[in-house]
Amino acid sequence: MAAPCLDDPSLERNFRGHKDAVTSVDFSFNMKQLVSGSMDSCLMIWHMKPHMRAYRFVGHKDAVMCVQFSPSGHLVASGSRDKTVRVWVPNLKGESTVFRAHTGTVRSVHFSNDGQSLVTASDDKTVKVWTVHRQKFLFSFSQHINWVRCAKFSPDGRLIVSASDDKTVKLWDKTSRECVHSFCEHGGFVNYVDFHPSGTCIAAAGTDNTVKLWDVRTNRLLQHYQLHSAVVNALSFHPSGNYLITASSDSTLKILDLMEGRLLYTLHGHLGPATCVAFSRSGELFASGGVDEQVMVWKSNLATDYGDPLKNHRSGGARGYAKSPPEMDFSETSLGIKAQDPIRSPQTDVVTLPPTITNTLEHIVGQLDVLTQELHSKASSFLEGLHLFSQGKSFLGSSREK
Repeated sequence: MAAPCLDDPSLERNFRGHKDAVTSVDFSFNMKQLVSGSMDSCLMIWHMKPHMRAYRFVGHKDAVMCVQFSPSGHLVASGSRDKTVRVWVPNLKGESTVFRAHTGTVRSVHFSNDGQSLVTASDDKTVKVWTVHRQKFLFSFSQHINWVRCAKFSPDGRLIVSASDDKTVKLWDKTSRECVHSFCEHGGFVNYVDFHPSGTCIAAAGTDNTVKLWDVRTNRLLQHYQLHSAVVNALSFHPSGNYLITASSDSTLKILDLMEGRLLYTLHGHLGPATCVAFSRSGELFASGGVDEQVMVWKSNLATDYGDPLKNHRSGGARGYAKSPPEMDFSETSLGIKAQDPIRSPQTDVVTLPPTITNTLEHIVGQLDVLTQELHSKASSFLEGLHLFSQGKSFLGSSREK
């Protein structure tokens, strides 16, 4: 039985800086930085230490769909709707290398635990594996028949799991490069998939509002949760393996106790769909992002005893419980009337990188201002002539209205 929670989860930080929906979040290994990607085509590197500047990385030509820190924390990978993958150095210079990874939107990037390999997934229906050094292409999997939303390495790096709009989750052997099993129980598109820290099972989230867990050794369905009222967009295992957190278009985050097979908490904070969620490497924190352009950092306050939570699994868990789990509201409306809540405004300055792009954009804007002035002058002359003409033929205006 899981150890009792130390305290309820609490909202610690609220970062604003993106100009469109947040698509992905991830902590660095030492928890000093948090990276987020957005539909605004930018990455943001947020510092967990208060009052430190955030970095905005500019380079992708379209929406950033996914981001992840390397295990060492020295690199950040990002995938975009511009069909490229970029590997960044998360410092003030914001240097990156870019490569054309796919022929469609890149939906997912994930480093192997040894930091040597990178797996990507795309709307071109393929999963590809690359070396991190020099981004050399190694091989691809192409048995999905629709967009591939997500692909992840197993903790030992021997397996890869992928989730697709073809309603399947596929398990691949990295050495033989073959599909070893297809899980077909989802009733809709599969948005997200990840390995349990033990590597013995996987969890997948879908557009059928469900979360399912399978044992990858026996291919058996272990647990099935139907707790959200809308699409489940993302999930993340607590490092202890005892808990799972989900993010949904119903605007909530939900924390599940895998030991008991039940819902622990429902968290309200985002104003609109919650699109992504991720635990820190220690499990002490988790971060979430939403269509409301916000990145929220939460203190988990979960027990961290490490065991095998699915050893005595309960298939179909979380369908009922004697006591209703607490619902916690951290939305702006709620927080506005709770002065005692320990929410700290980060007051974060944003540094946009690289400066060369900023200079180029400023030049373009300047040129557009000149062009606008010229067009305005010509338009004024044209309208003045049109006015004189319309005085003699006023019926033109009334006929257009009809």
